[in-house]
Amino acid sequence: MTATDALPAGRRERKKQQTREALIDAAFRLFADKGFDATTVEEIADAVDVSSRTFFRYFASKEDVALTFQEEQHRAVLAALAARPADEPIMTALRRTVVGIARACERGELGFDPSRFQCMMELMSRSDTLLAGSLEHAQRKQAAVVAAIADRMGVDPAADLRPHVIGAVIHSAFRAASDILATPEMGYTTLSEAADAVFAILEEGFDTPR
Repeated sequence: MTATDALPAGRRERKKQQTREALIDAAFRLFADKGFDATTVEEIADAVDVSSRTFFRYFASKEDVALTFQEEQHRAVLAALAARPADEPIMTALRRTVVGIARACERGELGFDPSRFQCMMELMSRSDTLLAGSLEHAQRKQAAVVAAIADRMGVDPAADLRPHVIGAVIHSAFRAASDILATPEMGYTTLSEAADAVFAILEEGFDTPR
Protein backbone atom coordinates (compact mmCIF):
# COMPACT_ATOMS: atom_id res chain seq x y z
CA MET A 1 0.00 0.00 0.00
CA THR A 2 1.31 3.45 -0.92
CA ALA A 3 1.10 6.53 1.31
CA THR A 4 -1.60 7.92 -0.97
CA ASP A 5 -3.65 4.70 -0.69
CA ALA A 6 -3.63 5.02 3.12
CA LEU A 7 -5.32 8.44 3.06
CA PRO A 8 -9.10 8.88 3.54
CA ALA A 9 -11.01 8.79 0.24
CA GLY A 10 -11.52 12.56 -0.07
CA ARG A 11 -7.92 13.43 0.70
CA ARG A 12 -6.71 10.60 -1.52
CA GLU A 13 -8.60 12.00 -4.52
CA ARG A 14 -7.29 15.50 -3.83
CA LYS A 15 -3.75 14.14 -3.58
CA LYS A 16 -4.15 12.31 -6.89
CA GLN A 17 -5.48 15.44 -8.56
CA GLN A 18 -2.59 17.49 -7.16
CA THR A 19 -0.08 14.96 -8.46
CA ARG A 20 -1.75 14.92 -11.87
CA GLU A 21 -1.71 18.71 -12.10
CA ALA A 22 1.91 18.82 -10.95
CA LEU A 23 2.87 16.38 -13.71
CA ILE A 24 1.05 18.48 -16.31
CA ASP A 25 2.70 21.69 -15.07
CA ALA A 26 6.15 20.10 -15.08
CA ALA A 27 5.61 18.62 -18.53
CA PHE A 28 4.60 21.93 -20.07
CA ARG A 29 7.56 23.73 -18.47
CA LEU A 30 9.90 21.14 -19.96
CA PHE A 31 8.12 21.18 -23.31
CA ALA A 32 8.50 24.98 -23.44
CA ASP A 33 12.19 24.82 -22.47
CA LYS A 34 13.35 21.77 -24.43
CA GLY A 35 10.67 21.05 -26.99
CA PHE A 36 8.25 18.15 -26.98
CA ASP A 37 10.41 15.60 -28.78
CA ALA A 38 13.46 16.19 -26.56
CA THR A 39 11.54 15.82 -23.29
CA THR A 40 11.37 12.38 -21.67
CA VAL A 41 8.88 10.82 -19.28
CA GLU A 42 11.70 10.36 -16.78
CA GLU A 43 12.43 14.10 -16.80
CA ILE A 44 8.78 14.93 -16.22
CA ALA A 45 8.58 12.49 -13.30
CA ASP A 46 11.86 13.72 -11.80
CA ALA A 47 10.61 17.32 -11.88
CA VAL A 48 7.74 16.30 -9.59
CA ASP A 49 9.92 13.97 -7.51
CA VAL A 50 7.95 10.87 -8.41
CA SER A 51 8.90 7.71 -10.26
CA SER A 52 8.19 6.95 -13.90
CA ARG A 53 5.91 4.21 -12.62
CA THR A 54 3.84 6.84 -10.82
CA PHE A 55 3.72 8.91 -14.02
CA PHE A 56 2.22 5.96 -15.89
CA ARG A 57 -0.56 5.65 -13.32
CA TYR A 58 -1.84 8.99 -14.60
CA PHE A 59 -0.82 9.07 -18.25
CA ALA A 60 -0.08 6.47 -20.91
CA SER A 61 2.58 8.64 -22.56
CA LYS A 62 3.96 12.17 -22.76
CA GLU A 63 1.58 12.70 -25.71
CA ASP A 64 -1.31 12.10 -23.31
CA VAL A 65 -0.02 14.85 -21.03
CA ALA A 66 0.31 17.33 -23.87
CA LEU A 67 -3.16 16.53 -25.21
CA THR A 68 -5.04 16.61 -21.91
CA PHE A 69 -7.13 19.55 -23.10
CA GLN A 70 -8.51 17.70 -26.12
CA GLU A 71 -10.95 15.50 -24.22
CA GLU A 72 -12.61 18.49 -22.55
CA GLN A 73 -12.47 20.42 -25.80
CA HIS A 74 -14.24 17.57 -27.59
CA ARG A 75 -17.06 17.54 -25.04
CA ALA A 76 -17.34 21.32 -25.21
CA VAL A 77 -17.65 21.25 -29.00
CA LEU A 78 -20.44 18.65 -28.91
CA ALA A 79 -22.34 20.60 -26.24
CA ALA A 80 -21.94 23.91 -28.09
CA LEU A 81 -23.06 22.38 -31.38
CA ALA A 82 -26.18 20.97 -29.75
CA ALA A 83 -26.97 24.45 -28.39
CA ARG A 84 -26.80 26.23 -31.77
CA PRO A 85 -30.13 27.49 -33.24
CA ALA A 86 -32.03 24.67 -34.93
CA ASP A 87 -32.54 26.63 -38.16
CA GLU A 88 -28.86 27.52 -38.57
CA PRO A 89 -27.18 25.90 -41.62
CA ILE A 90 -24.93 23.03 -40.58
CA MET A 91 -21.64 24.54 -41.82
CA THR A 92 -22.45 27.89 -40.19
CA ALA A 93 -23.24 26.11 -36.92
CA LEU A 94 -19.99 24.14 -37.11
CA ARG A 95 -17.93 27.23 -37.91
CA ARG A 96 -19.36 29.22 -35.02
CA THR A 97 -19.04 26.25 -32.67
CA VAL A 98 -15.43 25.37 -33.48
CA VAL A 99 -14.17 28.95 -33.67
CA GLY A 100 -16.05 29.87 -30.49
CA ILE A 101 -14.54 26.99 -28.53
CA ALA A 102 -11.04 27.80 -29.84
CA ARG A 103 -11.44 31.42 -28.73
CA ALA A 104 -12.70 30.32 -25.33
CA CYS A 105 -9.63 28.11 -24.89
CA GLU A 106 -7.35 30.98 -25.89
CA ARG A 107 -9.01 33.23 -23.28
CA GLY A 108 -8.55 30.66 -20.53
CA GLU A 109 -12.20 29.65 -20.33
CA LEU A 110 -13.59 26.09 -20.10
CA GLY A 111 -11.01 25.33 -17.41
CA PHE A 112 -8.04 25.59 -19.78
CA ASP A 113 -4.89 27.47 -18.84
CA PRO A 114 -4.41 29.86 -21.80
CA SER A 115 -0.61 29.68 -21.59
CA ARG A 116 -0.77 25.88 -21.77
CA PHE A 117 -3.15 26.06 -24.70
CA GLN A 118 -0.86 28.45 -26.58
CA CYS A 119 2.14 26.27 -25.73
CA MET A 120 0.22 23.27 -27.06
CA MET A 121 -0.43 25.02 -30.37
CA GLU A 122 3.23 26.00 -30.69
CA LEU A 123 4.38 22.48 -29.85
CA MET A 124 2.13 20.96 -32.49
CA SER A 125 3.51 23.36 -35.09
CA ARG A 126 7.02 22.03 -34.36
CA SER A 127 6.42 18.34 -33.63
CA ASP A 128 5.05 15.98 -36.26
CA THR A 129 4.74 13.32 -33.55
CA LEU A 130 2.49 15.46 -31.40
CA LEU A 131 0.43 16.70 -34.34
CA ALA A 132 -0.11 13.09 -35.40
CA GLY A 133 -1.21 12.23 -31.86
CA SER A 134 -3.68 15.11 -31.87
CA LEU A 135 -5.16 14.03 -35.19
CA GLU A 136 -5.34 10.41 -34.04
CA HIS A 137 -7.28 11.52 -30.95
CA ALA A 138 -9.69 13.47 -33.16
CA GLN A 139 -10.13 10.44 -35.40
CA ARG A 140 -11.04 8.26 -32.40
CA LYS A 141 -13.81 10.75 -31.56
CA GLN A 142 -15.12 10.82 -35.11
CA ALA A 143 -18.12 8.57 -34.45
CA ALA A 144 -19.46 10.93 -31.79
CA VAL A 145 -19.01 13.91 -34.11
CA VAL A 146 -20.85 12.13 -36.94
CA ALA A 147 -23.67 11.21 -34.55
CA ALA A 148 -23.97 14.83 -33.37
CA ILE A 149 -24.10 16.12 -36.95
CA ALA A 150 -26.70 13.52 -37.93
CA ASP A 151 -28.81 14.40 -34.91
CA ARG A 152 -28.68 18.07 -35.80
CA MET A 153 -29.62 17.33 -39.43
CA GLY A 154 -32.38 14.95 -38.34
CA VAL A 155 -31.04 12.06 -40.41
CA ASP A 156 -29.97 8.48 -39.81
CA PRO A 157 -26.18 8.20 -40.27
CA ALA A 158 -26.63 4.55 -41.25
CA ALA A 159 -28.64 5.65 -44.29
CA ASP A 160 -27.30 9.14 -45.07
CA LEU A 161 -23.72 9.79 -46.13
CA ARG A 162 -23.73 13.52 -45.42
CA PRO A 163 -22.88 13.38 -41.69
CA HIS A 164 -19.91 11.11 -42.49
CA VAL A 165 -18.67 13.41 -45.26
CA ILE A 166 -19.07 16.51 -43.07
CA GLY A 167 -17.32 14.77 -40.18
CA ALA A 168 -14.38 13.88 -42.43
CA VAL A 169 -14.25 17.45 -43.71
CA ILE A 170 -14.08 18.77 -40.13
CA HIS A 171 -11.21 16.41 -39.36
CA SER A 172 -9.34 17.70 -42.41
CA ALA A 173 -10.22 21.30 -41.51
CA PHE A 174 -8.45 20.93 -38.16
CA ARG A 175 -5.36 19.61 -39.95
CA ALA A 176 -5.51 22.52 -42.40
CA ALA A 177 -5.84 25.04 -39.55
CA SER A 178 -2.84 23.49 -37.78
CA ASP A 179 -0.79 23.60 -40.99
CA ILE A 180 -1.76 27.25 -41.57
CA LEU A 181 -0.80 28.15 -38.00
CA ALA A 182 2.58 26.49 -38.54
CA THR A 183 3.24 28.65 -41.63
CA PRO A 184 4.12 32.13 -40.28
CA GLU A 185 4.12 33.80 -43.69
CA MET A 186 0.37 33.16 -43.95
CA GLY A 187 -0.13 35.66 -41.14
CA TYR A 188 -2.26 33.67 -38.67
CA THR A 189 -1.19 33.73 -35.02
CA THR A 190 -4.00 31.85 -33.23
CA LEU A 191 -5.91 28.63 -33.82
CA SER A 192 -9.22 30.49 -33.77
CA GLU A 193 -8.10 32.79 -36.61
CA ALA A 194 -6.83 29.89 -38.70
CA ALA A 195 -9.93 27.78 -38.03
CA ASP A 196 -12.22 30.68 -38.90
CA ALA A 197 -10.44 31.15 -42.23
CA VAL A 198 -10.72 27.44 -43.05
CA PHE A 199 -14.38 27.18 -42.07
CA ALA A 200 -15.18 30.36 -44.01
CA ILE A 201 -14.05 28.61 -47.18
CA LEU A 202 -16.12 25.54 -46.33
CA GLU A 203 -19.17 27.65 -45.52
CA GLU A 204 -18.95 29.92 -48.57
CA GLY A 205 -17.82 27.33 -51.11
CA PHE A 206 -14.61 26.82 -53.04
CA ASP A 207 -15.74 28.85 -56.05
CA THR A 208 -16.18 32.06 -54.04
CA PRO A 209 -13.38 34.54 -54.94
CA ARG A 210 -11.26 35.58 -51.94
